[in-house]
Amino acid sequence: MHSVLRKKFSAFLSDRSGDVAALFGLMAIILFVMIGGAVDYGRWLHARHQTISAMDAAVLAAGRALQVDADDTSGAVAAAQAFYTSNTQTRLPLESDTINFAVADDSMSVTAAGNAFISTPFLSLININHLPILDEAGTDYSKSELAVGGNAGINIELSLMLDVTGSMSGTKIADLKTASKDLIDIVVWDDQSEYSSRVALVPFSEGVRLPTSALPAARGSLPNSFQKTVTYWHWYWGWTTTTKTYYLTPCVAERTGPQAYTDVAPGSGSYVLGVYTTSSSANCKPNSTNVLVPLSNDKASLKASIDALSTSGGTGGHLGTAWSWYTLSPNWNSLWSSSANNAVAYGTADTQKIAVLMTDGEYNRQYTDEGISANVSDAANGSSTDQARSMCTAMKHAGVIVYTVGFDLSSGSEAATTLAQCATDPSKAFTAADGDDLQQAFRAIALEISKLYLSS
Repeated sequence: MHSVLRKKFSAFLSDRSGDVAALFGLMAIILFVMIGGAVDYGRWLHARHQTISAMDAAVLAAGRALQVDADDTSGAVAAAQAFYTSNTQTRLPLESDTINFAVADDSMSVTAAGNAFISTPFLSLININHLPILDEAGTDYSKSELAVGGNAGINIELSLMLDVTGSMSGTKIADLKTASKDLIDIVVWDDQSEYSSRVALVPFSEGVRLPTSALPAARGSLPNSFQKTVTYWHWYWGWTTTTKTYYLTPCVAERTGPQAYTDVAPGSGSYVLGVYTTSSSANCKPNSTNVLVPLSNDKASLKASIDALSTSGGTGGHLGTAWSWYTLSPNWNSLWSSSANNAVAYGTADTQKIAVLMTDGEYNRQYTDEGISANVSDAANGSSTDQARSMCTAMKHAGVIVYTVGFDLSSGSEAATTLAQCATDPSKAFTAADGDDLQQAFRAIALEISKLYLSS
């Protein structure tokens, strides 16, 4: 009996049939923690990148706000917080975020403090419940230093294309006015003795309305009216013709021929088209409150012109694009009544030429070679969209830096694609869902061309 028990006990002790299962279970746990840890690390890395980028943008925004008004420290901190919040909206959810901003006692720098933590559902299995986003030693924290004198350290020529079409009515045009005046306050600095900064305003809808004094040089000598026989299809009785009289308006359209997408000076064979209408009152859109303003550093006058903007008409986006370039081109200086509005030569030392193209809709207005609004199939140069893209390509080739701002545009729309193609690079293509986003986009552009810099 005892011998039988001893044999069975010895057999039990020597049985190794469960070792593999136990070893596999242990390895599975280790492997699960390693894979899960990689997932947690990827989540941490993504959140860290967005947090640091948002923090950098925030302190720059606050620093630029101080350059505009050094006494408004609370406004600068609010600007930083707004930028940080906006730029972390798509960040992964965090366990906590105590990052905040402050202005230094000398009002010459803005700093970030605090930290943020992301939970680690997989690493928590080995008692690592969260990870800090920033190095607590302080090496990751952003700080903006202000440039003495408030200028960008270079000369700036900036054209601002403003959509004043009918779809911009109501709160949209109010938001645009706020954002545009904010950009003016930032870009047009008070001390112009060492470096100048000038802004041109290019409101557009179905056409562009020039100062009256600029019309002869831009479109040459045109008849005040002409008659044209037009053929119509009537549903009940077929084709019929009628004679219409078209009247010259104060608005201008594209130009045709080999210079359609260049900035060659206007002249014989290369004038822009005048816009004609069948209305004997010769009204055109945009209306008379939306006159183009050439390069100027008169901040009060620029802001007054912005306040006067009103909305009407369709979207000739290629025309706004063209005139944004023309206002920056020295070849078009003959249009302006004062040399103070003249653009400097391309390649002038310490000078940047910048176009900011803003719109809220699809480009849908183009013209015949007689200056009459037309469908794409009858237009002299094809669609407004294609013309805008060609103009952007040529403008960038000439050395103009192009920023774009799509306001309330559907993702993937043709207009959004056009703006993405027009921008000098993807970092210069902004989207704005509402008025706050629009103001932040305009301010971000102003910050990028300023002399503020980050230090740690």
